[in-house]
Amino acid sequence: MRRYAFIDVQNTSSTTRKMLGYVVDWHKLVDYLKNKKSCLEVFLYTGIENGDLETANEFDALSKISGCTVRSKSIFAYKNRDKTVAVKCIDCKKENIYTIDMGYRKKSNCDVELSVDVMEKANSETELYIFTGDGDFEYLIRKSLEKGVEKVYIYSYAGKDIKAGMTISRHSTKLRDLVKERSDKVYYTSLKDIEQTIKKDIVVS
Repeated sequence: MRRYAFIDVQNTSSTTRKMLGYVVDWHKLVDYLKNKKSCLEVFLYTGIENGDLETANEFDALSKISGCTVRSKSIFAYKNRDKTVAVKCIDCKKENIYTIDMGYRKKSNCDVELSVDVMEKANSETELYIFTGDGDFEYLIRKSLEKGVEKVYIYSYAGKDIKAGMTISRHSTKLRDLVKERSDKVYYTSLKDIEQTIKKDIVVS
């Protein structure tokens, strides 16, 4: 059985940082997949900001590891849609409309590259390890199963966090439902369960 791993770096990094409070050591994660899970090849998909030499050097070093492929794009800032709020004056009953600037978000989309790589490897003699909580990949996983993939392991974090009155989850409902529906082929592993294996050692001086 041939095993391959596909890592959505931005999604995984955001999940471990914001939800679990740790930073991923990508070298440790690659080592975990190649030596513990016997993956023949590990693919990493990431965005790198212009001038971020530390991150660029880190992933450049990873790309030189045998059986490790890094696909990177530049990170761009996207303007979030502003929100409008209606506030009614208690005294005069007049309704005033205010516009709230929602700022910018940084994103680098490597979904196409990840999808193409998965479909190229998908056949009846492969198992896939996919690191993401993004529901957009639910369709991709279904198509890989149609091509005969033996098993798919999804690594994410299904826990929830409450912020500003909103429930936040990094593991989409689509993926949750898929794991339940195809429990014979699709499996979920929490990033919390492998924290001690893949987290970066932070040196405090």
